[in-house]
Amino acid sequence: MRMFVLLPMLGALLPPAAASAACAPALDFEMRRLAGDETLRLCDAYQGKVILAVNTASKCGFTGQYEGLEALYREYGDRGLVVLGFPSNDFANQEPGTEKEIQEFCRLTYSVEFPMFEKVQVRKGTAAPFFEHLAGETGVYPEWNFYKYLIDRDGKVVEVFPSRTGPESKPMIQAIERLL
Repeated sequence: MRMFVLLPMLGALLPPAAASAACAPALDFEMRRLAGDETLRLCDAYQGKVILAVNTASKCGFTGQYEGLEALYREYGDRGLVVLGFPSNDFANQEPGTEKEIQEFCRLTYSVEFPMFEKVQVRKGTAAPFFEHLAGETGVYPEWNFYKYLIDRDGKVVEVFPSRTGPESKPMIQAIERLL
C-alpha cells in the first residue's frame, strides 16, 4: 500500500524538463533517414529547436536553394536552427532518382550536411503524415518544390515560404532570427 502512496510523490520530484517532455504535435512523427534504415522520431531529435522543413527536388529550377539552405544550417545551427529536407517527386518528375542517388547528388553538388529524410509525397490527398500536419496547421500544401515551413521551438508552425522565397531572402532571415 505504501508503494502506491509514494509513486504519486515521485512525479513531483521529476525535473521540470521531464515534465515538459511532451512531444509537440508537429514533431510527433517517425521518419526514415535518406538512403538508410534508421528511423528517427522527430520529437526526440529536434524538440526545442527552430526547424525549417523543406520539400526538395534535385532537378528543379529551385534546386540551387540547397546551397542557401546549407548556409542557413551552418550559420544558425549553433543557435538552435535545424533544416530538414524531404525529397519529393510530386512536381513534374523533378526528383526521379533513388534515395541513394539523391543523397549523393546533395552531398557532392551542394555539400549538404543538414538532415535529409526519406522520399515522400507532399500534395493534398497523398501527402505523408508530416506534410498533412504542416498543411493542416497552415492551410497550405506545397504547390511546388522547395516550399519551406518554419516551426518554432514550441513545435508550432509559424510561417510558410513558397518556392520563390529563397533561403537567403530578407523575410526568411528575419523570421528565423526572431525565433532564435
